[in-house]
Amino acid sequence: QVQLVESGGGLVQPGGSLRLSCAASGSIFSINVMGWYRQAPGKQRELVARFTSGGGPNYADSVKDRFTISRGNVKNIVYLQMNSLKPEDTAVYYCHTLSLGIDYWGQGTQVTVSS
Repeated sequence: QVQLVESGGGLVQPGGSLRLSCAASGSIFSINVMGWYRQAPGKQRELVARFTSGGGPNYADSVKDRFTISRGNVKNIVYLQMNSLKPEDTAVYYCHTLSLGIDYWGQGTQVTVSS
């Protein structure tokens, strides 16, 4: 079992920045994928950025050059630095991990970009 806890969402004006954090606990030794997805109202959940077991991060085209995923000093923490935010980035952001073939999701954190 893996538990994921996110933090850092909120309301920001267009062009602003936010940093999301996700901490995993439980059977973290088996984690080989960790990253962020988002779901806007009326839309499907989509990948934002993630680390895979292969090493380097993957990003959605819509966030490249604006968002950066990084790891904490310990394996079980990831961050998502979001810069130059746009209204279309408004969504609930979910932390995700894959452990022993099972998907785990955090509870989600709301990000709203609005003036």
